[in-house]
Order: sequence, then structure tokens, then C-alpha cells
Amino acid sequence: MTATFDVINPATEQVVETVELTSAEQTDAAIGRAVAAGPAWRAVAPGERARLLRAFAEAVRADQENLARLEVANSGHTIGNARWEAGNVADVLHYYAAAPERLFGRQIPAPGGVDITFAEPLGVVGVIVPWNFPMPIAGWGFAPALAAGNTVVLKPAELTPLTALRLAELARSAGLPADVFQVLPGKGSVVGQRFVEHPAVRKIVFTGSTEVGKRIMAGCADQVKRLTLELGGKNANIVFADADLERAAASAPYGVFDNAGQDCCARSRILVQRNVFDRFLELLEPAVRGVVVGDPADEKTEMGPLISAAHRSSVAAYVPDDAPVAFRGHAPDGPGFWFPPTVLLPSSPADRTVVEEIFGPVVTVQAFDDEADAIRMANATEYGLSGSIWTRDVGRALRVARAVEAGNLSVNSHSSVRYWTPFGGVKQSGLGRELGPDALAAFTETKNVFLATED
Repeated sequence: MTATFDVINPATEQVVETVELTSAEQTDAAIGRAVAAGPAWRAVAPGERARLLRAFAEAVRADQENLARLEVANSGHTIGNARWEAGNVADVLHYYAAAPERLFGRQIPAPGGVDITFAEPLGVVGVIVPWNFPMPIAGWGFAPALAAGNTVVLKPAELTPLTALRLAELARSAGLPADVFQVLPGKGSVVGQRFVEHPAVRKIVFTGSTEVGKRIMAGCADQVKRLTLELGGKNANIVFADADLERAAASAPYGVFDNAGQDCCARSRILVQRNVFDRFLELLEPAVRGVVVGDPADEKTEMGPLISAAHRSSVAAYVPDDAPVAFRGHAPDGPGFWFPPTVLLPSSPADRTVVEEIFGPVVTVQAFDDEADAIRMANATEYGLSGSIWTRDVGRALRVARAVEAGNLSVNSHSSVRYWTPFGGVKQSGLGRELGPDALAAFTETKNVFLATED
């Protein structure tokens, strides 16, 4: 009997669709097909591969509204966010469509001959995608991998497979050859594990929890398999006294409560200089209470539900009845995995809400004394993915940005991801970089060739 999984709409708790789960044997067969498709795909002329990727991008763009509404049901994302996410897939495909014709090697001076390098595709790339951003994170993996001449097998999260399956259909309709890009819905312990174990999969791209990332890294070590990891985050939003406090407070909820806080880049620790701490809280409260939480299909909604009942229970465990709640926003009653935007004032820097990644709409606010204190507090975490710095002092912004241990920082902004710039973490937030002009290096191997010119 074929195993299946019911995809649940997080806003209604209703079944959206029942999806067949890929078995280990089916995974091996798909990897075999990807291997067989590899030689022809890498032999496609660079201009033709670019054309196919542009056609794929245009197919995604034409289907953007359908993909967005599917994501609303698939993962509970607000319709505005879901439209951006589908558009991001198209943008990333367009960006990397320029890559096949620009995969330059080098000519290196060498005595007695000519030395040249080639950027060769790796082979089969396994992309493992989380449930919090199913479309964009998939695109960040498969677009540069395909552009570099690799074939791709992609495992969407078990909870949210629908948009990935639709993207595979769009790839085929755009003319990508069969088996060059395959989507395999299934369990991580089955499909993901075969990606790690199968010797024909030459690289893994994984986004998810640090705990699972460590297990994947250990599994890849056995075959010295290439790996890109984008893992957890416990990011600081540092607000100095000279900042535009009104703007910093008004934007802070959207730096953490976007996607219901289910974001590794969420600024879930707000650090405020002590002499403006009380004023900042006064400004923050109406901003938090003003976040519109509700039906994700409604154009006015700013925050939707959590992904599942189990995840809601996990988030709620961080806010027991005696939690130091400063204030809360609102959330609907009735069906759906709702949790209100919540602001905590922890009394200890060792409190679990300060240290652990909650991955929900819960933010802590703490006071710091000076620049050195802010940097110390920001770095007091095993993670290092993202963060924000609010100040009018450009010198301070640069000093603090250089001192904070994080892969992506924004000054007077909460932006973390732009497809034309590198993205990734330090410490236990990950390994390697995605997006931007350098991502292709993660999907190619440098081959060096020396041609002797002397007898």
C-alpha cells in the first residue's frame, strides 16, 4: 500500500489535498533517472540552457497568482507574502539564467605551457526544503544548480509539498528535459536520508533546524559529500539611543512577526539602549497591537497562523501563565493554529526565551548600556544568521556590523535576503552561502588543465 499524507490548511485545519509519499526505492529510482539525464543536460549549449531557465521563470511568473493562492492553503502564508515568494522564484531563475553563458574559467600563467580552469557541474544535487518558506528556498537551491549544469532532486517538507510539485510541472511545461528537475514529496527520514546516503548524489542543500543539519553533515562526511547548510537563528535587533525611535519601534514587529515568526532571520531579540528603553516600549506597544492577524487569504492580513497544532504547542510552551508578558497583540478564535504576537521582558540573559530559537511570534526586549554591551549581548548565542542595527551614526553602524557575529546584517532595516547578494550564516546557523554571484561556485568543481607548449 502506498503511504500518503494529508496536507492541512493551517488557517482552517481542513485537508487541502492528500499526497503520495515517495518511498526509499522510488527515491533511488529518481536519483538513477537524474544520473542518466545528467550527461545530456550538461552538454546543452550554454545559451540554450539559459533560454530554458528563462522560459521556466516566465512560466512561474504567469502562474504567480495560482502559486500564491496554493501557498496560502499549503502553509498559511498571507496572500501578499505568497505573491512575493512566487515572484522571488521567477526572479531567481531569471538571475541565474545569465549564469550558463558566464561560467568563466581562468587562464593562469605557468612556465612551459598554458594553464586553464573549467567550472564543471557536480552531478546530482539533492535539495531539502523546509516548511516555512517552501517556494523561495527551493528556488535558491535548484536555480543555480540547474544553471551550472547539474540535475536536481528536491524534497519539499512533508507538511508543505504542494507548491514544489506545481513548480516541477511548470519546469516541464517550459521545456526542461524529463528527470533534470524532480520533486519527491516524502519523509525526511526516508527521502532525505537517501539523498545523504546515495553515492550518486554529489551535494546536499539543506535548510532547516540546526539539530537535523548536524545529522546531515555527519552523514555527508562518510562520502566527503559537498554540503550547504542554512540553519537556525536567534537574531538581535539593536536599537541605539540616537536611532529614529519611532521608525525603529514601528518596524520592529515586522522584523519578527512576519510569517508568524517562523523565520530563521526573525529579529526575536530586541536590544534597546537603557536610556531610551521605556520610551521604546511605549512606542512598540501600539505597533504590536496593530499587527493584523487573521485569514491569510485576506489582502489586509499581515500575519497568519502557525504551521501546525504541534508547532503551536511548542511555541506556547515558551509563554506559560507566569511568563513576563509586557503586552500582546490579537489572534482569531476558532479553527486554525493561531498565536498572538507576544512581547516578553525576561529577567535573566540565560532565560530560554532569550537563548533558544522559538520560531514563533514571540520577541524578548532587553536593555543594554553602551556599544560594547550591545555587541556582547548580540553575540551571546550559538547562532549567527542575521540581525539589525538602528543608529544615525554611520561610524557606529560599521563598527557594530563588523563586530556582530552574523552572516547578514541590516542598518536601519530588517532586510536579510536579496537574490543578487550572498545569504548564509556563521557559527551554528550554517555553512556556505546561497544567492548572489558567488552561489554558482557551490554547484561546480574547478578543474585545472595544463597544456604543455614546449618539447
